Amino acid sequence: MKERMNIGGKEFVTKGHTYIMGILNVTPDSFSDGGSYTTLDKALRHAEQMINEGADIIDIGGESTRPGYELLEEKVEIARVSPVIEAVKSRFDIPVSVDTYKSKVAQAAIGAGADLINDIWGLKYDEKLATVIGKANLPCCLMHNRSEAVYGHFISDCLSDLQETLDLAEKGGIAKDNIILDPGVGFGKTYEHNLIVMKHLDAFLKLDCPVLLGTSRKSLIGLTLNLPPAERVEGTLTTTVMGVMAGMSFVRVHDVEANRRAIRMAEAILQVQEESIWDTLG
Repeated sequence: MKERMNIGGKEFVTKGHTYIMGILNVTPDSFSDGGSYTTLDKALRHAEQMINEGADIIDIGGESTRPGYELLEEKVEIARVSPVIEAVKSRFDIPVSVDTYKSKVAQAAIGAGADLINDIWGLKYDEKLATVIGKANLPCCLMHNRSEAVYGHFISDCLSDLQETLDLAEKGGIAKDNIILDPGVGFGKTYEHNLIVMKHLDAFLKLDCPVLLGTSRKSLIGLTLNLPPAERVEGTLTTTVMGVMAGMSFVRVHDVEANRRAIRMAEAILQVQEESIWDTLG
């Protein structure tokens, strides 16, 4: 795996550090923060807050992908995300991702200045998306997903599905150095499947790509702790620390500052030079 990648003109070292993708939902119906940032002014204020708290990428989404979501017309999604992408890029020096699985939305987002395409269907929903990304020579995050949570050998099947995604990316002209993979916590999986993903995060590194972990405020945490989305910060932090320990290159989160602190603490422990400590202790 190449240990560096360029996103929006900035270099990301994808081994030995975990970066933060801050979530900016410009939707009226997302499961956690729907309706909170639907005006341009509110969206920009929240983007600025996340940047000040330590976000490395801002991920802008115009369609809710909560369980049971309804497909949004492309023109509506474009109208939501394009002005926000343009505004964030014009005001802040930070890479911007667009959360979409539709080629027309991705094309419009690229025109508005998006630096990365974040596809929850791993190129399997829209056959034209891989070509759009490949022609733009942009990085992308490609997630594992299935329409039904039916598996034979769960982790092996997930890896096989993601290999299919990598094959589609290659056919579309996407360089492997531009690919981040996402195991897809909360998508096409049961509660137990999501726990297994968390327990075996390191398995997803076998495909030789940086991996992004997205667990923030999800039902995995809500079902475990019996808490509503707004009270799932501690559960999210636990999964983030596990992600750091497993070698995840990115986490996608709502609560940027708390996760940044958790990452910093976990990395300090992992990176300490034990030999020098033993030497000083005699």
